[in-house]
Amino acid sequence: MLDPAKLLALFLSMTVLSIFLDETGFFKWLANAVLKRSGKGQVKLFTLFFLTVSLVTIFTSNDIVILTFTPFLCYFAKNAKVDPIPYLVSCFVAANTASMLLIIGNPTNIYLATSAGIDFVEYLRVMALPTVLATLTAYFVMLALFYRRLKQPINATVQDVKIANKLLLVIGLAILATATALLVISSYIKIEMYLVAVGAVGLLCTVTLFVAAITRKKPVELLRTIRRVPWMIAIFMIYMFAIVMYLDSHGVTTWLTDLFGSKHAIIVYGLASVLFANLINNIPMSILFTSVLAGATSLDGVYASIIGSNIGAFLTPIGALAGIMWLSILKTNEIKFSFASFTKYGFIIAIPVLAAALFGLWLSMML
Repeated sequence: MLDPAKLLALFLSMTVLSIFLDETGFFKWLANAVLKRSGKGQVKLFTLFFLTVSLVTIFTSNDIVILTFTPFLCYFAKNAKVDPIPYLVSCFVAANTASMLLIIGNPTNIYLATSAGIDFVEYLRVMALPTVLATLTAYFVMLALFYRRLKQPINATVQDVKIANKLLLVIGLAILATATALLVISSYIKIEMYLVAVGAVGLLCTVTLFVAAITRKKPVELLRTIRRVPWMIAIFMIYMFAIVMYLDSHGVTTWLTDLFGSKHAIIVYGLASVLFANLINNIPMSILFTSVLAGATSLDGVYASIIGSNIGAFLTPIGALAGIMWLSILKTNEIKFSFASFTKYGFIIAIPVLAAALFGLWLSMML
């Protein structure tokens, strides 16, 4: 069993870096910049938002991107008097697809990859093709699904969003970029990833407090960041670690290992991970599968489970905590989108995207 403290430190530290960028206004500014360049065509805007969410997710966190961009998209749709569903679904799907590319994109990636001893570079080498194929498939499936809705003209009023503290934004981006670069080479310089992430947060806090002292201003961005850290999710993860340890001690994980077997691991673990994610949520599933995969003879099942933990999130709201919170945001903004609607769109999109990702994984493992 992995050291849960190290995994939580890595997850929470990268989350802090993402939230800090949001507090500086970076994500809102970026979304508005995309809107300015969209013109009057919804298809172009849909494409730009899909690309933006995908790129931002790669270097931050899928949950943070979803929770940040969703309120903006709700506001934008009301302002432009357009159907919000294509943009909201696109945001959710894009974030949970692009998050497969790097280990840090999703805590489930961290659990499963680290448990198998997969380093940052090797992970990227294998997961690049599955992520690209899945992302392209998701885009074209959603474009076909929502094309009629996107034919309507757009009349949004573009706001002039300004960054209140550009220095803090530069500091946040620089530290995130440096941390990501160090994570890439961490296995070569013999530094554990959690130390890189924790060090980045420590540097962020130190520099931010220094700037606040020099300018004689309260470090409000940092304080709001700390308040927004998902501490309850950390407690939930610890609780799930305890449950998995209990199941492991009673032979349940060994039984699942034998049940899944070693043949056709990509298909078996890809489908099983999606199923379990939507039965017990993708975080508990990933923690459970770390023990199940401990007896596996190849890494095929590990990567397939990572794919399932990400793509399974948009099959039903149960698949990920972000899904539940996403529906809550929509309800707060008076946008009707039921559990049944989520599942309907989820099945239509998830099946071809999962097939594309698993096919890409098979090609990567053959190379």
